[in-house]
Amino acid sequence: MDSKLSTIPFSLLELASVREGHTVSETLKHTTSYAQHGEALGFQRFWLAEHHNMEGISSSATSVLIGHIASATESIRVGSGGVMLPNHPPLVIAEQFGTLESLHPGRIDLGLGRAPGTDPITSQALRRDGLGAEQFPNDVALLQALLGPLQAGQRLKAIPGAGTQVPIWLLGSSLYSAQLAAQKGLPYAFAGHFAPRLYQQAIKLYRAHFTPSATLSKPHVMLALPAVPAETNEEAHRLATTSYQRILALFRGQPLWLRPPVTSMAEHWSPEEEAGVRGFLDLQLIGDQDSIRTQLEHLLARVEVDELMFTVDLYDPDKRRHALDILAATRAS
Repeated sequence: MDSKLSTIPFSLLELASVREGHTVSETLKHTTSYAQHGEALGFQRFWLAEHHNMEGISSSATSVLIGHIASATESIRVGSGGVMLPNHPPLVIAEQFGTLESLHPGRIDLGLGRAPGTDPITSQALRRDGLGAEQFPNDVALLQALLGPLQAGQRLKAIPGAGTQVPIWLLGSSLYSAQLAAQKGLPYAFAGHFAPRLYQQAIKLYRAHFTPSATLSKPHVMLALPAVPAETNEEAHRLATTSYQRILALFRGQPLWLRPPVTSMAEHWSPEEEAGVRGFLDLQLIGDQDSIRTQLEHLLARVEVDELMFTVDLYDPDKRRHALDILAATRAS
C-alpha cells in the first residue's frame, strides 16, 4: 500500500471559491498562490472547473484563468476540470487551448465535461440553447480532429490549435463518460468529489472496455476527491464544516460563498440535510497526516487508479496551503 501511495501522482482541482465578504480579485490572488505552493510540493496538475451563474465560484472564464496560472508557474500542468463542452463551439475551444499550448508547450490539459454545469437560462445566455449533451461524442471527435495534425484537403482548421495535440481527458460522474472514454481510448477522470456513488463501477467499466488509441495505449484513470487535511483530527473536523455549509447552500439554492468553520453543524441542518451532505461528500478525506494516509491506503485497496486529484475547500488561505503540505507528506511517509 505504501509503495502505491508513494508513487501515485497527486493533483489539484480548483473552483476559485470566494470567501464570504471578500472579492474575486482577492480570491484569484489566493488561487495563484495556492497553485504555486502546489507546484513547489510536486503536485502534477492544477485544473480549473467551469461553472456559470454561481455566486461564490469565480472560475467561469476557465481558459483565461488557465493562462494566468500557467504564466505564474513553471512546471505544473494546468488545465480544465473541465470545460463543459455543450456550452461552447468546439472550434473556439480548439483555438483557445491551441493558443494556451503554444504559449506553454507541454503543460496544458483539456478536460471535457458533458453537462452544461449551469441552469437553462444561463445556457441560453451562452447561446448554446438546444445543443445539449447528445452532441457530446461528435463534439469530442471534432475537437480531436481540430487539435490533431492537419490533413490533406482539410477545410476547417483551428489556428492556433492544429497540430498541438493538447491532451484530451473525458470527465464524468456516471457510466456514460466512462464508456465513451474507453471507446475513444482517452484518459478518464471521475468526479468523486461531488458524485461518489458510481466511482467503482465507472472505473471498472472504463478499464474493462478500454480500446487502445494513437494517444493512449492503456487505461489511465484519475479520481477526484474532497480532502480536509489539518494538524489534528479535531481541527480537521472543525475545518470540514466550511465544506458542509457550502454543499448545504447548494442544496438550498443559495450562494456558494466559502463560510468560516463552525464548532457544530447541529443548528445549521436538519437530519435529512445532514444525510444528503454526507452522501455528497462520501469520499471526503478528513484528518491529520496519519489519518489521511490510512484513508488513502484503504481507498487504493478498493479501486485501481493512476492519479488522485483533490479539492480542498478550506476558508483560511494559509490553512489551505498548509493542507497541501500535509497531503504531500502522506506520500513521503
